Order: sequence, then structure tokens, then C-alpha cells
Amino acid sequence: MSDVTAPDSGDLVLAAEFPAATRQQWQSLVAKVLKSTSETPEAELATITSDGIEIAPLYVADAGRPDPGYPGQSPFVRGRTAAGHRGGWDVRQRHEHPDPAVAREQITDDLEGGVSSLWLGLGAGQIPVAALPEVLAEVYLDLAPIVLDAGEQFTEAAEVFLATAAERGVAADALAGCLGADPLGTMARDGAGPDTAAALDAAAALAVRCSAGFPGVRAIVADALPFHEAGGTDAQEVGCALAAGLEYLRAMRAAGLSADAAFGQLEFRYAATADQFTTIAKLRAARRAWARVAQQCGVTSDAAGQRQHAVSSWPMLTRRDPWNNILRATLACFSAGVGGADAVTAVPFDAAIGQPDRLARRVARNLHALLVEESHVAAVIDPAGGSWYVEDLTGQLARHAWAFFQDIERSGGLRAALASGFVSGQLAASCAARRDAVARRQVTVTGVSEFPAIGETLLSRPAASRPASGPGDCRASAGRSGTRSSVTVRTRTPARLVRRPPLPWRCSTARVPASRRPTGCGPCWRRPASPPSLLAPGPPRTPRPA
Repeated sequence: MSDVTAPDSGDLVLAAEFPAATRQQWQSLVAKVLKSTSETPEAELATITSDGIEIAPLYVADAGRPDPGYPGQSPFVRGRTAAGHRGGWDVRQRHEHPDPAVAREQITDDLEGGVSSLWLGLGAGQIPVAALPEVLAEVYLDLAPIVLDAGEQFTEAAEVFLATAAERGVAADALAGCLGADPLGTMARDGAGPDTAAALDAAAALAVRCSAGFPGVRAIVADALPFHEAGGTDAQEVGCALAAGLEYLRAMRAAGLSADAAFGQLEFRYAATADQFTTIAKLRAARRAWARVAQQCGVTSDAAGQRQHAVSSWPMLTRRDPWNNILRATLACFSAGVGGADAVTAVPFDAAIGQPDRLARRVARNLHALLVEESHVAAVIDPAGGSWYVEDLTGQLARHAWAFFQDIERSGGLRAALASGFVSGQLAASCAARRDAVARRQVTVTGVSEFPAIGETLLSRPAASRPASGPGDCRASAGRSGTRSSVTVRTRTPARLVRRPPLPWRCSTARVPASRRPTGCGPCWRRPASPPSLLAPGPPRTPRPA
């Protein structure tokens, strides 16, 4: 038996008695399996993402990649803080029920069940701003961080919240959370209004106030969810978030805040999907890109680390076979935690149908407990760090996001790019490509386009406060004037992926008699009178054996 230890280091040398394998040997084996004559046969196994990034079938250490650094240090790829979230990330649950009594009861259940911060939807069809004191009556404001989401009413909501805390004797330095000012996000959802510039000034003034008197409260959120829900790719989502963040920085600097203080007033919100590696890489890439912005602004303090709130994707939810949404949310929550998000929200599995019931909310918050307490996902800082695949994908996403961010800046900044229609045009193209991929079943939606539950009894829930809508949510359309266009996605309304075009290849319900086919599942065998052009059928697939 030959010695299996290195003579100097004493490290164990694995497979020491076998000759070292080479990449050329592996390529030869791949070519044999694929019957390929190409010099790079593995290229046939590669996949292309919606951002045009090529995912190779194998990653090795010999490809040069940028140093990700260490947690808590620039470029913050491996985490915003040095200690990571070893005790678990912030479990943040959203509440928006328009009945204050119901919202108050749901908040109490969530806090008692393990939720650590609250994200409140305020305004029309949601919690009334004036009812905020009643809704928070049983919440210890010095213990539970509060995040507001009031759209155009962010100034009024902030005043009510801060006044409520003062009336209850909560010290200013004990408050934590975010006041949720996001005029650019409101513009993206609803179109450019006449007071967008004034709203930016109001958001900056709120940031000045928080910086001076409320050290634990941030004033502004750069919410990328509208761009994700409009069909944007991961790089476009991050690019829009960077552009929004820079626009807010300019407003805060103009209002008199220092660069370090302005960076400390920002929080970023991203979507987490069931594509775990892409979500992990997206959050890491966003921190890398934002650190680059901070470097250009001369910020070298910890404020350069991007504070992130990840929310499980609304467009990935389905109304049919909604139990699959639990699995999707679990993957999204896992990916967000591993990717280093500071706060994570898991959307209840029945939210696409209507108001989530008590069971759905309980399952949503227990996902976090299972991942943190049972699976110990948060026990290691940046567990994906060092993976050649993850590091490569992180770098490529950061470059693509930066390129889109530069395109927005060349258009005059995010506000000008939204008003001119540049952003909506880019997202519309990405959305159309995504819908076409779903329609052609190049992207699988389990329980809908693949393996539907035949004879399924659809769940019924009370109507949600969000306006009901269909696949048109994943779109970009003209704004309120002929020269202005916007991303017109209703707030957190998921795009239905139930409708799909007539497909010429095998469907999992194709052999089911028409009398037994579920209502609404007809597009596979019933051609619409005037199908949209983007739903044109693709090349037929070879049927799989039964």
C-alpha cells in the first residue's frame, strides 16, 4: 500500500493510487455518450438563462473568478455582516387585511408563532392608514420591527406610526424597521404622477428625520418586486434596484445627508424564486454591485453593505394545485436564507386564490422554523460560498445587472427611463419571452402545465383586497399619456399561469375523456377563437412512451 498522505503537509491525498483525471478525458467520455464530434461536446449540455448567461454542465477550479472576500467586508458578496445570520434571519410576514380587527388578530397569531417583524400593506383596499394604532395595539413596538408599505401615502403613514410610538412612550432609539417610502416603485406600478418629484423630496426629508432622530429606522426602500412581477429577468430586477437606490441617494444628498448616512437609510427588496441557485447568486450579485456604487460614492463603512429583504415570488404562485406553492415557497425561503438576505417573507400558498387562511399563514411562518431550527441552514455563514458554479453565476449576474443599470443611467436615471418607456419596453420583451416559454412548456409549471390534478376541486377563499387579474399582469403597457409609459403591474398580484396555448405534443391529460377534463384546463385541447401571436405553438416534441 502506497502512502496516501502528502509528504510535507500531512493532508490526506484522495485517490492517491489512481492517475489524476483530466478535463480532456471527461470531454472524451461526454462526446462518446452524445455521439458528438465537436471539440467541446459539453457545450451541448449547457443551458441559457433568460439573461443570456450560459450555465455549463461542469465547473472547475481553473477558471479565474473574482475574490468574493469575507463576510462583513467589501464587496459584501458573502454577507452584509461579519457574523452572518447564525441565529436565523428576520422572519417577516406581510399583513394587509382591510378589517383592522382581523389584521390585529392575524398579527398576534404570527408574532406568537415565531414571526420577528411585520410588513404592513396600507392604503386603499388594505389596512387603513388611520387604523394603524388599532392594528398595532398589542405589538411591542420596541421589540418587533415594523415595515410600512403605503404607496403614495408613505408620508401620512410614517407620521401616524411615529406618533403612535410616541404616544405609547416608546423611545426613539428603540424603534426599528422601515417607513417604506418608495415613490419610484409607486411610479413603476401606477405610472408617473404629477407629484413624483415632490414625492422624492418628501422621501429624502423623511430620511433626514430618521437619520437625526430614529437610529434604528430606515426611511426608504428600493423595491424591485414591481420589475420582477412585470416579467423582468434577474439581472433586470437587480439593475432596476441599483438605479432606484442611486436615484434615492441623489435625493438624500441634495437634502443634506452625508453619503454614509444616506446609504444607511436604504433597504432593498427582491423576489426569491424556486430556482435556488439563481436566487442565491442574485442576492450575492446585488450586494457586489451595490458595493461598487458605494465605492464610487466614497463610502467605505459598513453602510455600504446592502440590507436585503427577500420575498417569495408572486408570479410563481398557481391557483390550480396550490399545494405545490408550499414547495415553491420552501425553495425560495431556503435560497433567500443561503443567499444572505437579512429578512425573508414566505407568501402563503393560497394567496393567489384570495385571503390566506390561518393554516396557510401558519405553514408560511413554519417554513422558516424548519429551515433554521431543524435543518440548521443558518448555522454556516454563506454556505454556498466557494462553489465554483455559484461564484461564477454570481459574477455573471453582477456584470449583466451592472450593464442594465448603466443603460438606465444613460437614459437619464430610473425616473426618466420609466417615463420614456425604456424600462417598460425591456421588461415587456422579457415578459413575452417568459410567457412564450411557459406556453411552449419549455418552462415547467408543476400541477398546471405538467401533471395537473385531474378532477381537482379548486380551493375557495374570501376575495383578497388585491384586484383580481390574469396573465396580463406580466406585461408593460402605455402610461397615462402618449409620451409616458410605465410598468403596470398591480401590487403583488400574481400572474396566472393556468392559461396556455394549444399544444401539439403530449399533454399529461391528453388521454383523459373530455367529460372528465377539469373546467378551465381546456387550452390543451380546445383552441381559443383568436389566440395571441406570442402563444404560437412550437416544434412538436417526440412523445414519451406511456
